[in-house]
Amino acid sequence: MPSPSEQERVITPQVLRDWPLPDPQGGKEARGTVLVVGGSRSTPGAVLLAGVAALRAGAGRLQLAVEASTVSALSIAVPEAKVVALGEDEQELRQLAADADVVALGPGLDDIDLTSRLLHAVLDAVGRDTALVLDAYALGALSKEPDLLAGRGQRVVLTPNVTEAERLLDRAPGEDLAAEAHNLARRYEATVSLFGHIATPEGGRWREESGDVGLGTSGSGDVRAGIVAGLLGRGAEPAQAACWGAFAHAVSGQRLAPRYGRTGFLARELVDEVAYTIATV
Repeated sequence: MPSPSEQERVITPQVLRDWPLPDPQGGKEARGTVLVVGGSRSTPGAVLLAGVAALRAGAGRLQLAVEASTVSALSIAVPEAKVVALGEDEQELRQLAADADVVALGPGLDDIDLTSRLLHAVLDAVGRDTALVLDAYALGALSKEPDLLAGRGQRVVLTPNVTEAERLLDRAPGEDLAAEAHNLARRYEATVSLFGHIATPEGGRWREESGDVGLGTSGSGDVRAGIVAGLLGRGAEPAQAACWGAFAHAVSGQRLAPRYGRTGFLARELVDEVAYTIATV
């Protein structure tokens, strides 16, 4: 792992080659179980994007916990995954979370009270070895309880966009997003990936410069969260997963631009580029 520094280190293919991802051997269990918790009646596709991105990034097993009315559709759309309904008592969710290697919470959720309840259920269930990726509404829930992660020693990656960063900071972010990523990392005791800037609580800082305007498309953030979850599943540490994830997300967009233009590709098309992008670093 590169040494943490107060100066951002630009993420290049050579930096990543010098920081190789774990290459677990054996069956699918060796590459980790990723549980994605999210979706709603109106936005079930966010879970699909995050979950399939996790598999493309190298996760071995995928489980989806979603709104009950979407279970059948997602079971068909993602035959590689176990799909379960979120229940009133969240007992099945707690068991799945306890057994998972990574839990990604937030994609597609649209009810802050439900999200807060799910976040508490997951945190109550997981052990210290379980990694967490918090995205979208899960970040809104966390902003209402900023000490929720304090002292847990959990491996956590937060993947806010600028609007979500504003909620986490309780103010508008300044122009220096690198500094704001660092502020968030220290405040929430988590690795933060913010608009190409990655920061750790210990002071590590990196910058991904390949991202272009086309990544600002519906569902793109769900893909990024899923990539990070998949990399954690295969054994990467949070900073490594965040850096490789930011690069894979951005360069996958670069690969699509010659076919669709800078702003014409879809998030689902990003997913299909992830495995090749990671494999050819």
